[in-house]
Amino acid sequence: MYVRCCPDRVPEEVYRQVLELLAELSPVVQALPPTAALVELKGALRYHGADARRLGEVLRVRTLSRLGVDVRIGIGPSITVAATASGQISATGGVLAVAPKQVADWLGPLPVEALHGIGPRQAAVLRDYGIHCVGLLAALPAATVQRLLGGRAGRLAADRARGIDPRPVVPRTLPAAVTVRRAFDRQILDGAEVRAALLALVVRLGLLLRRREQVARALTLNLRFAGGTSWEKTRRLPEPSAHDDDLRALAYQLMDAAGLQRGRLTALALRGEDLVDADRVARQISFDDAREDRLVAEAAIDRVRDKFGPGVIGPATVFRRAS
Repeated sequence: MYVRCCPDRVPEEVYRQVLELLAELSPVVQALPPTAALVELKGALRYHGADARRLGEVLRVRTLSRLGVDVRIGIGPSITVAATASGQISATGGVLAVAPKQVADWLGPLPVEALHGIGPRQAAVLRDYGIHCVGLLAALPAATVQRLLGGRAGRLAADRARGIDPRPVVPRTLPAAVTVRRAFDRQILDGAEVRAALLALVVRLGLLLRRREQVARALTLNLRFAGGTSWEKTRRLPEPSAHDDDLRALAYQLMDAAGLQRGRLTALALRGEDLVDADRVARQISFDDAREDRLVAEAAIDRVRDKFGPGVIGPATVFRRAS
């Protein structure tokens, strides 16, 4: 089963909830970020006592009723067939199941670019040689397709056009992540105010990570603008960290990369990506006395926050409205 969320972009929290619903059907779920997933149904069919299409319909009802999200579900005997089937469903969602005996007849009339794994450049090459549908591609000798598309790519294309795809579904979940957000009550143009809001998010994220005894390997900054448009970028930290200094430096780099001029911001979101337990990460010995002093101060500030609340102390910029 190949599942795509509708619309193609949904918040990560919603995507994680979709994955949880998939896990209720089968223990073998492979996340395909940002909004797709693979599900192995062999064991699930016996467990639930239902056919594959029925399970797809159950999943669609659950995502709609619980999350308000529709899905496009393709079902087939291989990953290629299931993924291709999901791509043939309209954007409003639905379920399309292709039985093993139907694979050749169903794939044959499809345009070559509809076959999962065939990119635009490969499709253009094939069309230049008059190969405009999957059936014609399947009829060609594998050696001919290899000469057109290259060795490995041609071999894979020839096999997949015949529905041959021995790849298994490999259980894989999304890396752990945590997000902090700030929504503005008005459209913001002031650079200093935006930078202060971003620093406040950094402080909240760092404190949350340290309390969870986790570190982040990457940060993602999401900016939402007036009119509903958004901008998002992810960068990896030089070393996994939960310290404010490290998070702030990368967060500022992400903000600079946005190249804001007169963009009217309505919200910010900062996400710590690829989280791991802090005790699994080696701590590099530092000879930077200033940094070590800041880390000692950070630990002391955390104790103050634990005792009196998270908002009683922090960088002065965060409290710029206090006066």
